[in-house]
Amino acid sequence: MTESLPLFAQTTLDEGIAALRRDLLAEGGPRISTMRNYRFAILPYKPSDEFKLRRKMRALTDELKAAGWDVLAISLHKLLVDRIRATGGETVLRRIEREKRMFAKNPERALNDLQDFVAPHIEGPEGIAADVVRLIDDFVKAHPDRQEQTLVLIGRSGALFPFFRNSALLKHIDGKTHNVPVVLLYPGERRDKTALSFMGELPADRDYRPRIYP
Repeated sequence: MTESLPLFAQTTLDEGIAALRRDLLAEGGPRISTMRNYRFAILPYKPSDEFKLRRKMRALTDELKAAGWDVLAISLHKLLVDRIRATGGETVLRRIEREKRMFAKNPERALNDLQDFVAPHIEGPEGIAADVVRLIDDFVKAHPDRQEQTLVLIGRSGALFPFFRNSALLKHIDGKTHNVPVVLLYPGERRDKTALSFMGELPADRDYRPRIYP
């Protein structure tokens, strides 16, 4: 259920990306955060703007690469799918059939059962956060001494709704990103200066330290 609180003054996706671009390409190096040792930022967008976001981020990525940047785009959806596939084809097929049977009898119970299955792959420092850390670590090692011209974009979290918490991911990767700029692409709504509602459906989470653009 969405909150009845009034929305924070919303900005457009174009405004958010323009502000992010400006700060990434700032003279003297990226300034997406006021904390030098905490280079995280969040770009919220309406879930209905998902495909527009992808087009805009591809354009920004191309521009940054043309300017000599190294850009790593991480899909949380792909990471979860890879984890589930790794359990084996037979396991996946059995899980699908199980969910179909349970859903026919009790949709809510089926959702809870699916959450129990998915949770170990998503939650905690050894969940999907570990995969994000590994990808960033490998990328940075392949591009040494490039902190000021490296960007990590983390997206597709909407595909993990309602099981995923973006704030938890940021906590688990904090201190493990080699201090390169990391931008989380957040489908949802801004409720106040530091609060975000995932997909505009969940209660607003105020447990965020990064700058929220713009």
